[in-house]
Amino acid sequence: MHKMSRKITALASSAAVTATLWCGQALAQTAPAAPAPAPTLDKADTAWMLTSTALVLLMTIPGLALFYAGMVRKKNILATIMQSFGITALVTVVWGIIGYTLAFTDGHGATAPFFGDMSRFFLVGMGKDTLFPGSTIPESVFMMFQMTFAIITPALLVGSLADRVKFSSLMVFTVGWLLLVYVPIAHMVWATNTGLLAKWGVLDFAGGTVVHINAGVAGLVGCLVIGKRKGFGTENFAPANLAYALIGASLLWVGWFGFNAGSALTSDGRAGMAMTVTQLATGAAACTWMAVEWIIRKKPSALGAASGAVAGLVAITPASGFVGPTGGLIIGLVAGVVCFWGATGLKHMLGYDDSLDSFGVHGVGGITGALLTGVFAVKGIGGTSGVLEGNFAQLGIQAEGILVTIAWCAVVSFILFKVIDKTMGLRVTSEQEVEGLDYSLHGEIIHD
Repeated sequence: MHKMSRKITALASSAAVTATLWCGQALAQTAPAAPAPAPTLDKADTAWMLTSTALVLLMTIPGLALFYAGMVRKKNILATIMQSFGITALVTVVWGIIGYTLAFTDGHGATAPFFGDMSRFFLVGMGKDTLFPGSTIPESVFMMFQMTFAIITPALLVGSLADRVKFSSLMVFTVGWLLLVYVPIAHMVWATNTGLLAKWGVLDFAGGTVVHINAGVAGLVGCLVIGKRKGFGTENFAPANLAYALIGASLLWVGWFGFNAGSALTSDGRAGMAMTVTQLATGAAACTWMAVEWIIRKKPSALGAASGAVAGLVAITPASGFVGPTGGLIIGLVAGVVCFWGATGLKHMLGYDDSLDSFGVHGVGGITGALLTGVFAVKGIGGTSGVLEGNFAQLGIQAEGILVTIAWCAVVSFILFKVIDKTMGLRVTSEQEVEGLDYSLHGEIIHD
């Protein structure tokens, strides 16, 4: 009897345990999933983004300022540096007032695929503890990081207009171009909730379309509208100080790690991979540019090495958060050759005066990098596969993003250049151009 009782008790206990487990599983299957915890501030991520922001600002002043200044004639060195410096100051103000809100808020209605809304006008509502949505960093830091991108892009296109553009007209153009070209392209690509190209699936990790194709195409349009430099084809336009150019390129190389690795918005493995492929691509492009120049011209030049490095930096920018080391290396090798052709063969074949090769390096390099991103993208790194992993459609998506960027930038830039040329005049007088922009526009010269 006692044995029977113990068996019944054991069976009852077993049944109770089984029922409890079954009920628990059933509840787990039917109960709604707990919401993901809201992101909180991460001090390590914030420290990295503060550093990245400073590195990207270093790219414009002093990096790009010295790079471009070293490639012009002595009488235009100060004016060239002043262009980068003036753009930095002006874009800082415009971005804080209205540029950021139009680029990085979601927007409303029919304009949402192209522009954000005014919820951050004058940065209203941005407190010290406000995080950028979906991130672990303060929105103020994200805003500053993106400001440095907005600063360098118009500064890059000025290279196509070197030696002949009025400073006053350049400042007016910069405001219009920032709001009507840079801001909508940035929103289309990087506003993940509403941006047109973001919804299409265009990959641009750090600015191949937003920065480099944008700047290169605008520079090409500008140099066609403003016309060739006085004496183009007959006078010697040899660089005044290649040491400046090489130092500037070196600062660009160092600062670019903030540009690419910083675009991860966190200090994680993807940021580390972006840094790695950036270095590989830059070294590879410098080597291939030097090799091609060595073969064709019998000597590798310092300016060629610097230009090759910049070409590699440009081409890897859209791909940096999506490709692995092999992809980065190949992109750099290709960029060195293609951009050498863009800065020499293409320019001479078509006869335009792109003074400092903004289109030849940034336009051609940006297009090359954006296309190759669609080839070498690795799903395990950036979440999207490229052609080599069987996603052939991505190459077409990348091409669509390139075409939209070129079309928007070319049309709006042309209108802006023509309006300013008809109202203020884009170009300095012949006398000012001969005298040099340092003295004629700024009343200063570099003494021996």
